[in-house]
Amino acid sequence: MESKYAALRRAAEETAAVDAHAHNLVADGSAFPFLRCFSEADAADALAFAPHTLSFKRSLRDIAALYNCDASLEKVEEFRRAEGLSSISSKCFKAANLSAILIDDGIDFDKMLELEAHKAFAPTVARILRIEKLAETIINDESFSASSWTLDSFTEIFVTKLKSYPPHIAAYRSGLEIDPNVSKTDAEDGLRKELSGHRPLRITNKNLIDYLFTCSLEIAVSYHLPMQIHTGFGDKDLDLRKCNPLHLRAVLEDTRFSKCQIVLLHASYPFSKEASYLASVYSQVYLDFGLAIPKLSVQGMTSSIKELLELAPIKKVMFSTDGYAFPETYYLGARRARDVVYRVLSAACEDGDLSIQEAIEAVEDIFRRNALYLYKLNVANGSIGQITSIADNSISLSEQDVLFVRVVWIDASGQHRCRVVPAGRFYEIARKKGIGLTFASMGMTSFTDGPADGTNLTGVGEIRLMPDMSTLLRLPWSRREEMVMAEMQIRPGEAWEYCPRNTLRKVTKVLLDEFNVTMMAGFENEFYLRKKVVSGEKELWVPFDNTPYCSTTAFDGASSMLQEVYTSLKAVEIVVEQLHAESGKGQFEIALKYVLCTLAADKLIYAREIIKSVARKHGLLATFLPKPDLNDIGSGSHVHLSLWESDQNVFMGSNEYNYYGMSKIGENFLAGVYHHLPSILAFTAPHPNSYNRIQPNTWSGAYQCWGKENREAPLRTACPPGIPLDLVSNFEIKSFDGCANPHLGLAAIVAAGIDGLRRGLKLPEPTESNPADYASNSKLKRMPQDLMESVEALAADKIMHELIGDKLVTAVIAVRKAEIDHYANNPAAFTDLIHRY
Repeated sequence: MESKYAALRRAAEETAAVDAHAHNLVADGSAFPFLRCFSEADAADALAFAPHTLSFKRSLRDIAALYNCDASLEKVEEFRRAEGLSSISSKCFKAANLSAILIDDGIDFDKMLELEAHKAFAPTVARILRIEKLAETIINDESFSASSWTLDSFTEIFVTKLKSYPPHIAAYRSGLEIDPNVSKTDAEDGLRKELSGHRPLRITNKNLIDYLFTCSLEIAVSYHLPMQIHTGFGDKDLDLRKCNPLHLRAVLEDTRFSKCQIVLLHASYPFSKEASYLASVYSQVYLDFGLAIPKLSVQGMTSSIKELLELAPIKKVMFSTDGYAFPETYYLGARRARDVVYRVLSAACEDGDLSIQEAIEAVEDIFRRNALYLYKLNVANGSIGQITSIADNSISLSEQDVLFVRVVWIDASGQHRCRVVPAGRFYEIARKKGIGLTFASMGMTSFTDGPADGTNLTGVGEIRLMPDMSTLLRLPWSRREEMVMAEMQIRPGEAWEYCPRNTLRKVTKVLLDEFNVTMMAGFENEFYLRKKVVSGEKELWVPFDNTPYCSTTAFDGASSMLQEVYTSLKAVEIVVEQLHAESGKGQFEIALKYVLCTLAADKLIYAREIIKSVARKHGLLATFLPKPDLNDIGSGSHVHLSLWESDQNVFMGSNEYNYYGMSKIGENFLAGVYHHLPSILAFTAPHPNSYNRIQPNTWSGAYQCWGKENREAPLRTACPPGIPLDLVSNFEIKSFDGCANPHLGLAAIVAAGIDGLRRGLKLPEPTESNPADYASNSKLKRMPQDLMESVEALAADKIMHELIGDKLVTAVIAVRKAEIDHYANNPAAFTDLIHRY
């Protein structure tokens, strides 16, 4: 089960969590206070009983493992004293992996650190204001005499100060049997009774506390801010019998508070089921499971979280450590929360309540996204920040939780590259003005990040990468990031002649203007999965499995990863038609639905990114290299193509014209592709490694021919289910692989098709058997057997120079020649290409 849910385990362990409720650290390392990490008992009781609790024994082992020392209090204390507070805090907070902490500083510890001191250990720290503490601070101010106070004057100061603080507030002493309609007379009487006592006073009058709660909740509602409420166990001066959240009904059903956001702290333990019920029926109720974790036994923690999730929407459940005084408490809260959430969600997957991908989404919601949304934490200039005060609540929720935007382009060697811009800067500047990039970027090869000789591209000169906002998407596998395809422009609004995306648009516009047709494309993605093994000091990437074509065992082994890939593709509106294990060891295929060819190229790039990134999350490497193992089957990126006029497939034959199932326009277009196929390969099979794949008897198209449903031909016309047998709906190009820039590859195909249409080219007779059978009598010409043959064909192809652009074709040829020379002289360099493609 562990391996089956490895991706879920990683998500639970690696999510940069938002700690929605914690308390201050103290600058004290002695043994006695350290016991407080494990017990809520009084000091004397802690010494006597803490070492005998389940949580103490387990937590002590956890901390000893973190510190790499013996699991005894003495050894842990010895380590803490030797390391010092700063060192152990850094260690604990790094292990806890907290991206933001909301600190309730309403508990007074001796030698407690100020809020700012915590920023040394966590990226973002914000304050939670305890309303009772604020009221006591006002009343205990010696500049005010007890006789000068009235309820109105006190309320005015209380409300003013509350509005000046950060927008995170908590109520601790109200209990949950709150009277939201407490009269001002009763509240005034309560204030008078409190003022009659000795200062400094601690407010205990129930009427006054309920009044303060109501005032605070009204402010929270008006500013759309949450209020945390202490529930369940924690402080022994509370009556646990009245900590059942069902007592909140009077507040929840008060029309003034119908749109409030109330967070029940501490999992409401031991009333977790009741809390779950409230969250399911009242829109304003949210749940936080700190404190109960890690105070309970493992079974107790698991039971509590299960009960919280029985009815409560996952979007309303949040994590906190409830850490306090010692950094170890933050670590223990985070460590056990991650473990218990994993336990509960993996069990839910086993029971069929959730899919693995849904469980991973739940992890990210519980540990991070829900708190970011609820507490109005936003992303600005690359870091998580918080609103400075209640009065300054002007955050735009549309950009929250986005940290980075990846601006993506594909170079002439087919490598995916990106510039990453912090979200704040992207939306403020880059999306309108672009990002600077050197001319050399389109002259780079797969072996060095410098322009190849002969490209006429150098480090002198700069273009603008202009985001195409129509392609912007949230990364399903990394929800804090977005990705957008880039246009290459010499200046904003003016396309650079080396831009692949503009090149494809340019030739498809010619096709539309001259012949009133568009081309649709659907790609098959073949790729290998590799897993890492270490042999001695050597790192090896070996096949994921050794199973055959369409193996059920292979699919089952990779199912969790493929499920996440499918869900991620679906999330960005990339339609998968089918997927299966391929013939190679660890090889798989994912076929995408056909769309307009300009969109198909973008979607292919995003599909590759998703497959590689999700595989990485699962501890695997996905490579699209055509021939990663010279002794195994190659990987292609076969593309299915058809021609459309409005909503009509015009590649297909009809009663008026039917040449082997094709229309006249279909035959002319395919004949153009057939005629230019050797030069097209310089774009679609662009790497020396590509030609290790294009071999006879490997379904890769080794001979220049075409055939109906002939998978050994480089051009195959297809008659899928639902199409009359005497017709074909599309054609497939086999000689297209994962090293190709899909925009340039499709542009070359369109350019060839345009030439066929312009000249009315005709196809030869189809090859209806294995082309290799004709090799001995030379009836069929061999396709280019190495990249140099394709490059020479491209160099002589005037149509490609004309329609693609002479400067771009020149640069492509120079890149190809540089790669031919490099890999001929460095054959071992092929092994590194699995990381580049």
